[in-house]
Amino acid sequence: MTTRLLWTALAVLVLGGLLTWSQWRTPEMKVSGVVEADEIRVGSRVGGRVQEVLVQEGETVRPQQPLIRLEEYDLRERLAQAEAVLAQRQAEYEKLTAGLRPEEITQAEARYRQAESKVQRMERPPRDEEVKAAKSEIALANAQLEQAEATHRRLKEVSQRQTGAVSKDELDRALENVLVTRATVEVREQALMILLLGTREEERDEARAERDAARAAWELAKNGYREEEKAQALAALEAARADIRAIETQLGELVIRSGTEGVVEALELQPGDLVGPNAPVLSIRDTTNMWIRAYLPQQRLDVKQGQRLSVTIDAFPNQKFTGVVSYVSPEAEFTPSNVQTYDERAQQVFRAKIKLELDKDAKSKPHPGMTADVYLPPRGSL
Repeated sequence: MTTRLLWTALAVLVLGGLLTWSQWRTPEMKVSGVVEADEIRVGSRVGGRVQEVLVQEGETVRPQQPLIRLEEYDLRERLAQAEAVLAQRQAEYEKLTAGLRPEEITQAEARYRQAESKVQRMERPPRDEEVKAAKSEIALANAQLEQAEATHRRLKEVSQRQTGAVSKDELDRALENVLVTRATVEVREQALMILLLGTREEERDEARAERDAARAAWELAKNGYREEEKAQALAALEAARADIRAIETQLGELVIRSGTEGVVEALELQPGDLVGPNAPVLSIRDTTNMWIRAYLPQQRLDVKQGQRLSVTIDAFPNQKFTGVVSYVSPEAEFTPSNVQTYDERAQQVFRAKIKLELDKDAKSKPHPGMTADVYLPPRGSL
């Protein structure tokens, strides 16, 4: 009997202690939230006609995975043309930096020497031998003229004394020979006069100008091209390279790729559709960066950014997740228009983002839209 009373008294004490502890302990607070993920809208900076759609809605994609391929239209032809221009600009720049070849410099020097000799020949007076030769040619022409005139006179006298002794053709030939030799004498005399006078001043000026131009070309060949010309050629070369890079970038934009791992959403494209430049063509849910949108009451603003909290998701009742507070709004939401009573002030909440720490290899992964609970530890434990 005594033992039974002892056990009964012990049971009463335990039940009383549990009741007291349950009344005094601080209950664990939780706030409800929704799992969300960033939506990434991808597109092309060039736009064009859709050639091929490589994914479907709901498909999981990897980073840099091709999603949509656009037609190339004339980009390949423009690239070939730009490459040809680049080769031309490269050759021009190399020519200017290398300078002229030794053979070209020698050729320019030869032209100058030839022009200089021409000027000297025009400026020198005629040599005595040249004058003597010209006078000898005049004397020879005069002798030939005297002989021709004598022959013509003799044939004319014979024709006058005896009719028919000399034919008319013979007389005509003799007279023609006189005229030709007389003209020859005049030509020889004019040549001697020109030789004695020398070349005209206009011709000497023209020869000097040709000599100066040839000398400048020779100096240019020796000194090479100016730095300004080299800089201009280099600028043209860089511009050609920039054109090629721009076209290659446009070619790369013809393949729309995924920027992250995620799930394809809102895809309504078919081959042949036209898409505009800088316009989104589909959206991807980033499953690598998921977070919970929840609202904290104002009496729990002791929760700070960077704090780790326990999370449960309704779809996985037997599994607990860990989240890190990444943002707490500095302004309240759902605030009544006239806050006067304590109950009304308690309705003020502050939006918070709790980023989920997820294992990449985990089989159970939450999806956007799932409901979750975020557990807030007692105020004294923070």
